[in-house]
This record gives sequence, C-alpha cells and structure tokens, in this order.
Amino acid sequence: MFPKNAWYVACTRNEFADKPLGRTICGEQVVFFCDAEGQVAAVEDFCPHRGAPLSLGFVRDGRLVCGYHGLVMGRDGKPCSMPCQRVQGFPAIRSYPVVERYGFVWIWVGDKDLADPAKIHHLPWAESPEWAYGGGMYHINCDYRLMIDNLMDLTHETYVHATSIGQQEIEGAVPTTKVEGETVITSRRMHGIMPPPFWAAALRYNDLADDVPCDRWQICRFYPPSHVLIDVGVAHAGKGGYDADPRHKASSIVVDFITPETETTHWYFWGMARNFKPSDPELTERIREGQGKIFSEDREMLERQQRNLSAHPQRQLLKLNIDAGGVQARRIIDRAMASERATPPAP
Repeated sequence: MFPKNAWYVACTRNEFADKPLGRTICGEQVVFFCDAEGQVAAVEDFCPHRGAPLSLGFVRDGRLVCGYHGLVMGRDGKPCSMPCQRVQGFPAIRSYPVVERYGFVWIWVGDKDLADPAKIHHLPWAESPEWAYGGGMYHINCDYRLMIDNLMDLTHETYVHATSIGQQEIEGAVPTTKVEGETVITSRRMHGIMPPPFWAAALRYNDLADDVPCDRWQICRFYPPSHVLIDVGVAHAGKGGYDADPRHKASSIVVDFITPETETTHWYFWGMARNFKPSDPELTERIREGQGKIFSEDREMLERQQRNLSAHPQRQLLKLNIDAGGVQARRIIDRAMASERATPPAP
C-alpha cells in the first residue's frame, strides 16, 4: 500500500514536548521522544518486557521509561535498566532514522542503510525570512492515495469549496499534466476572471484591489512518496499572471505532506507558505484558519468516499483526463513499491 524506503513527515516537535508521542506510520507503531541532547528519537512503541506501549510512559534524563513496570529504553532501542532487574542483555527493539528539518520531524520506516537525509526534497521557502508559513494536521479516515488524487485534480474546488476558493471558471480551464523524472506536474491557468472569496481577501491583505479581473493559476507538483506542493495565486489581469511582479499579485504555496497510517487512514499535514507580508503573524493566523476550514471540507468528502469504496470494492471507477495527475502519481508509487518487493532488505 505504501513505499517504506522514503522520508515521511511524522509529527512536529511540539507534539511530544511534554510526553512521548505514539503514532502509527505506514503500519509501524512508533514512539517519538527527545534524548538527553535534545535530539529527536524514534523507536518501536512496544516494551520488550510485556508488550505495553512505550508511549504511555515518560522521559527521564533523555531515556524512555515504560509506564507499566519502569523498563528504561535508550534512543537506540536497547534496554538500559529496570528497578531490581538485570535487563542489559535484552535484545533491542527497532529504532528508526529521524531528521528534524523545516519545522517537521521526518521518519524513514524502511531499510536503515538507505536512509539518506539528502533525499528529503529541498523546501527553500522554509529557510527564507521572506516567507511565512502557517498550517496544521488532520487525521483522515481514507486511503492516502485518495488525498493525492484530490490534490492533483482541483476541479473539485468548484463544488467542495464553492464559498471560498471554488468558481465555475476552474472547470473551463483544461489542465495539462507532465512527468519530469519522479515529479508529476498538473497545471491549470485562468485568465480575466474575478477572484473567488479566498483570493479576493488575499489581494486585500496584499494591499491590492480585489474587484478587478485577475489571472489565476494552480500548479500542482507531486513528489514521492506522497507529497503535493501547489503554486497558487492571482494577479491583476494583464500583468503577467504567474510571472507577474509581486506588486501585482497575491500568491503562495499550498503545502501537503500526506503520511499513511494504515491502508485506510493517514496523517495530513497541511499549510500555506506565502511571500507577502511575511512578518505579520496575525495575517498568518487568519490565513491558517481559513485554510483549515477549506481542508476540513476535503476531509468530509474523502472519508465518505472511502466508506463507499470499502463497501463496494468490486466497483470499477471511471478515469477522465482531469485524473491524469493522480494516475501518474499512483504509477510512481506503484513502481516504488514494486522496486522494494524486488529488493530484499539488508540483513
């Protein structure tokens, strides 16, 4: 169902600031905590003594203490100590490579020997003071690939998001899809249209008129294993559209990190990075709240879709030209899984 030799966004550090965090990633039960040096660690959420979840314990002196009988575990998964017991000879449980980067904790649940941090694709906006980012996380009860389909075909905005970012002109703009290596790019451009409510507000935030015709763009980029970054925005018509001078447009990058939990559930880390008024925290929060409402509409649709698909697994679904981005993304995912099946894990 999901490639394992890949970096996934697992969580943010503030999620385990006070106690260990248990989370299932690609079917693996993992617990996250900070060691004595303040570095993030991840091991199996399974105490080797009696099988209790280590995430129900606590951290002491940078080590994970089981909340059942007090077995102390190191970041390498090795038992360190236990009251009145000798446990140093116990075999280690599994530990996972983790990297803290761009404000997220990334995890590799596959072959450790292949876990090269350089494989985390570069996010230049996350390192620049000229950009601001606000976002959140939802737990979604559907196959993670349905979310990828949803984000690679924004035709649904006309219907699912009719009061915010949707408009009829989206349907009239035929999308184009191309594949560059392992990146799938689906683009849609609209010219001389009035901005929908969300983008009208964005123009106002950027001190631009919101009641004049605009050119609008949506450029969706899928990166394996399951990330979608979308260049979106509007510019006053005739100023160059996507390439317009920043004085004439409001644009941003919609950030979508989609991390499988099980075959029918996933963790959805959503957000928006913008390069206008980046030092305005109140604006960041207003945009974050608005975007959170938009993505909650996606959640309802996708979860109901999953229920239908689970109830009727034999039904064949239609594939149209608007589905090209999702279809190509799934092919890349399928190739990655086939490659993993063909390559035995290191001993």
